[in-house]
Amino acid sequence: MYNVYKDKQGDEMPYKPKKPCNYHNCNKLTANQFCEEHKKAAEKAYNQNGRDKESQSFYNSAAWKKLRNIKLCLDPLCEECYKKDILSKATVADHIVPIKQGGVALDINNLQSLCDSCRSRKSITEGSRFNSKRKKY
Repeated sequence: MYNVYKDKQGDEMPYKPKKPCNYHNCNKLTANQFCEEHKKAAEKAYNQNGRDKESQSFYNSAAWKKLRNIKLCLDPLCEECYKKDILSKATVADHIVPIKQGGVALDINNLQSLCDSCRSRKSITEGSRFNSKRKKY
């Protein structure tokens, strides 16, 4: 029921309870917003409806895909989770300073490896993906 990580002594520790997938009528438990089965469908819907054409063409470019793969190979663990002594696989190469806020698009020094959960949290707090900025507590 819980995701676990190993602490410094090697003991398994729970850090996040699983919850139902947010996809309509799916009750599979997941640590993320969507289960593995529906993750791609949700991303596809976002890319078609939520992302502007300029961003969509950038994220589909060969240059971005190559840089993204390099970053995830260099740092395969989520950098935010790692700071908290949690080992989670990174699935996203995220711009530290968003491109729309002046960040350099193809600079590996402006990228960080994140898991889906940390990426979603960052997107919500900066207001870049869900068009609503929330306060950090």
